[in-house]
Amino acid sequence: MSRLHAVFPSPSVLRTSLRPVAAAVALMSFSLAAQAQQADSATAATDASMQAVVVTGIRASLEQSLSQKRNSDSVIDVVSAEDIGKLPDKNVADAVQRVPGVNISSSAGGEGGFSENDRVSIRGTSPSLTQTLINGHAVGTGDWFVTDQVGTVGRSVSFALLPSEIVSRVTVQKSAQADLVEGGVAGSINIETRKPLSFKDPFTAELAVQAIYADLPGKTDPQMNALFNWKNEAKTMGVLFQVFSEKRHERRDGQEFFGYGAIDANSPAAQKYPELAGVLAPLGINSALFEQVRKRQGGSIDLQFKPTNDLMLDVNGFYSKLDAANYNRSFYNQPGANLNAVDNDGKHVGVIPSAFTVKNNTLVAAEIPASQYPLAGTTPYNGQLYPGLVDQIYRPGSNSSTAYIDFNGSYRASDRLRITGSLGYTRGIGETPVDLGYEAGLSGIGVSYQLNSLSPAKMNFPGLDVSKFSNVVTASAWGSHVETLDTEKYGQLDGELSMDMGVLESLKFGARYAEHHRNVSWPENRSCALCDGTTNAPLPVWSGATYPGDYGKGLGGGGYGRYWQLSPADLVAWANQYDTTGGPNSRNWPAELDVKEKDSAAYVMANLSGNKWRGNVGVRLVRTQQTTVTNVPGGPNPIGQDNLFGTYTPTVVKHSYTDVLPSANFKFDLSKDLVARAAVAKTMARADYSALVGAVNLNDQLLTGTGGNPDLKPIRSTNYDATLEWYFAPKAMLSAGVFYMDMKSYVTFGTAPVTYYNNTFKKFNTYVIQSPTNIGATNKGVELSYQQGLWGGFGVVSNYTYTNGKAADGAAVVGSSKGTYNVEGYYEDARLSARLAYTYRSSFLAGLFSSSPQYVNGVGNLAASINYKIDERYSLTFDVLNLNNPVLKYYGANKDQPTALYSNGRQYYFGLRAKL
Repeated sequence: MSRLHAVFPSPSVLRTSLRPVAAAVALMSFSLAAQAQQADSATAATDASMQAVVVTGIRASLEQSLSQKRNSDSVIDVVSAEDIGKLPDKNVADAVQRVPGVNISSSAGGEGGFSENDRVSIRGTSPSLTQTLINGHAVGTGDWFVTDQVGTVGRSVSFALLPSEIVSRVTVQKSAQADLVEGGVAGSINIETRKPLSFKDPFTAELAVQAIYADLPGKTDPQMNALFNWKNEAKTMGVLFQVFSEKRHERRDGQEFFGYGAIDANSPAAQKYPELAGVLAPLGINSALFEQVRKRQGGSIDLQFKPTNDLMLDVNGFYSKLDAANYNRSFYNQPGANLNAVDNDGKHVGVIPSAFTVKNNTLVAAEIPASQYPLAGTTPYNGQLYPGLVDQIYRPGSNSSTAYIDFNGSYRASDRLRITGSLGYTRGIGETPVDLGYEAGLSGIGVSYQLNSLSPAKMNFPGLDVSKFSNVVTASAWGSHVETLDTEKYGQLDGELSMDMGVLESLKFGARYAEHHRNVSWPENRSCALCDGTTNAPLPVWSGATYPGDYGKGLGGGGYGRYWQLSPADLVAWANQYDTTGGPNSRNWPAELDVKEKDSAAYVMANLSGNKWRGNVGVRLVRTQQTTVTNVPGGPNPIGQDNLFGTYTPTVVKHSYTDVLPSANFKFDLSKDLVARAAVAKTMARADYSALVGAVNLNDQLLTGTGGNPDLKPIRSTNYDATLEWYFAPKAMLSAGVFYMDMKSYVTFGTAPVTYYNNTFKKFNTYVIQSPTNIGATNKGVELSYQQGLWGGFGVVSNYTYTNGKAADGAAVVGSSKGTYNVEGYYEDARLSARLAYTYRSSFLAGLFSSSPQYVNGVGNLAASINYKIDERYSLTFDVLNLNNPVLKYYGANKDQPTALYSNGRQYYFGLRAKL
């Protein structure tokens, strides 16, 4: 179920039985023994200029990335344009997921995992602690899924809006420098787009057309990317224009478990069976079907001028919109609510199971006969006693978008002084124009279930044919309209003065100012006045539709039903007649938020060099002025006298704070092939927007919710890095690094009981509300990397990352996986190139779900890419994502408490690339 008020499983990773590490280690050992003596000293002379490298294939691309890494003063990794083009990378997250220390997830949080990567994090931390930039500036972002729009509103960027074709290179910056924009506690990712004057030929035209076949929905869709670039013969002016249109069908089969709640000692079940008191029962087991059509469209334009050798001017813009209409169906039981049900007077009226099994203090199996449930009649039904519920949620206009316009320039004022600057605006939008929901209650049947750890659970409704629209009453209906806005205006001015005074090579200095605004608006909350669970409540027309015949095939386990479902047309027709209560008096003010920030920064940084060493030392001074608006219930002069959620007072809270962020990075050339690095820096990231605002988002069925804390401090950390890199052969490297993050003000979540009005069941209830607070934490780890071109056109790239993140209270840091590794094998000759890439991430804490910890199980993902060069102009491409058809698995306190299982199927891309 992905109902608007619910908080659903966070991002996940994938599972597979493949274990290629041993093979990779053996291959590496053999290769080193055979070739270490043949190391080419020419590697030390690699040209540091990116413009001077002509990328012609996989090997050249990897050499370019190694050149950038080797010549950098700080700890970085680079992915080049050719590297992206020769992998099945459909957005920028795909491209960077194989970098050591980088983790990806296929969702922002509330929607569960999908087949396309969406968020990026560094070194086992939350995506909000990774700063994402485009050409060095911030980028506004938006989410298409409604629970991400109004639930946990973080500072991470949706990479689903960023197709890989826009990229020239991506730099993953792991150690901070004073001249870099603050905001990345763990590191930053800078996406550099192509520039007109960097192209080799005066005119370039590139076209890529593909057909994507997604095997789970069984649909084929077109995708297109085109680029046109022109520059004059004098190389003083250029224009680049790029467009993309990418459509795909998405289908996700899943089982969702809505958390676990303790059985009340006063419930009838615990009174009869005292051993059940305090045992955790599943709040719901759901057979979930999600279908969606995604269409990503947009483009970029760049105008570059170089009137003199000393002056460069550039204006560039980008726009991307993801239309993401979706239909979410849920068919589920609710044993936790059944067992603990109370009537309007607070009397316990819960059911008593006829058989049950307890394991690890969890009610893993139960049988509840139909006689335990009341029959639906002409009086309103107690919603806690439905043996089953069916949700049909249609969101026809869901979308997200991002855009920016940036003016920048560079001027050499003298032989010693260069001045650079930028001025720009960026905007991100997330919209759910209509979140239309219908909920049916099932009556006159029994319930049985069996949990099977992280394998699919068995769920049955004795006495019910789940493929027929029978034993149904209309329990409730809803409709919502949500709008989110994320904007930033920024300006930056930098200077670099050549010094040549001993070890002082140059002095860099600058200042930056930005105004950021994040707003969530929920102007309407529709409902159905006649939907009370009685036999008189209006029923929709059922046209005979059911779940697909192959539903659940990717999950394994078998035994899934052909559950009935409404068609979108039938749902809309019914809602237009009955789901109409709404308007200004239904504004959901408790869930709205507004955050404004004014960020000022200035820095100075010395670039140093000596005999076989280089580095930089600097300090960045950051001032943050923060204003949050929280809608507080009541107040001396409240507004919203006719609002369904009660009266409220918009309350302004202002905070300001200053951070001094020193940093130092050093690189040592120990020999012609051996490089060592050391770095230390203080970093900071501002807390998530939703964490700063006291807005409360409630789940009326699970009686849980989330709220903010406007007094949160930013996340502050002191980071230490050390690496050793051995460039033992051309296009080859073996490296090891260690890192340590000492976070003095990490953000964690606590819970507390709070009473709110339950708008679904029309009464006051006690909710368990999770809210953020500051706490200390540490994160430490090791990164190992190996890369080498072997013999006969073959090569290998592999890496392994270990992280161990702990908060001061002993809890795991969100996102911390003990082990992550990548193994890639490639082949390339004059016409054919091919890659096979496997990525694995071990289990990690994803956050809180229904006010309890939720973990993502370890899983791997296999992708493949083949390119065949017909001639100098044309080539054929074939890519496969999710080749091993992984299942995304989530669980609670232990693996006997699953919270979600998802299968998204495989995606096949076949296409043609043309270049003029």
